[in-house]
Amino acid sequence: MQQVMARPLTRAQEERRSRLIEAAMVLGLEGGYEGVQMREVATRADVAMGTVYRYFTSKDHLLSATLVSWVEQLDARLAEQPAPGDTPGQRVLGVLEYCMRAMSRQPKLVGAVFTSLSSADPAAVACQQQITVLMEGIITRAMGQPTPPDLADRARILGHVWYSALVGWVNGWSPTSRVNDELAVAVRLLLPAPPTGPPPGPPTGRP
Repeated sequence: MQQVMARPLTRAQEERRSRLIEAAMVLGLEGGYEGVQMREVATRADVAMGTVYRYFTSKDHLLSATLVSWVEQLDARLAEQPAPGDTPGQRVLGVLEYCMRAMSRQPKLVGAVFTSLSSADPAAVACQQQITVLMEGIITRAMGQPTPPDLADRARILGHVWYSALVGWVNGWSPTSRVNDELAVAVRLLLPAPPTGPPPGPPTGRP
């Protein structure tokens, strides 16, 4: 197996890599994890088998990179308009539920890419780390102002809850309603709504 490219890609190389990811998406949508076979990916992308392995060390690397691409596209869409809601918690929950709705429309593909994330392939692990950073960024942007002093910590923990809840859904342990409930609980605990009434006055009367 050839070494995956580490140097910056040319425009033609980026285009070939994108075709491979798109082919993996199509196959994953149709047949899930088992439906993504590297030879079929090469055929659909119109490249040689050796070319596939120049970009991706394994099927798990390819599928993990597919999820990175999907989250990047999601991030770009969410960045075009501010998250609705009057509080950080409302905005973050709305964004996470949006992500869940998008994923629930393509369960076979989501199952395939989440299976790949459990791989020990170093290249797939690097994709896992990219996804973590992307989700933290999505959550941080949705929080808006005012931001808590430990913003990065809260965003990271919410990202972990999101991932764990999705694993339960992918494996059939939890329906989407349970995923949304778990996300709502995490947001309520980590991003409680600020008090709406006037601050309490000094105590009156004798102790």
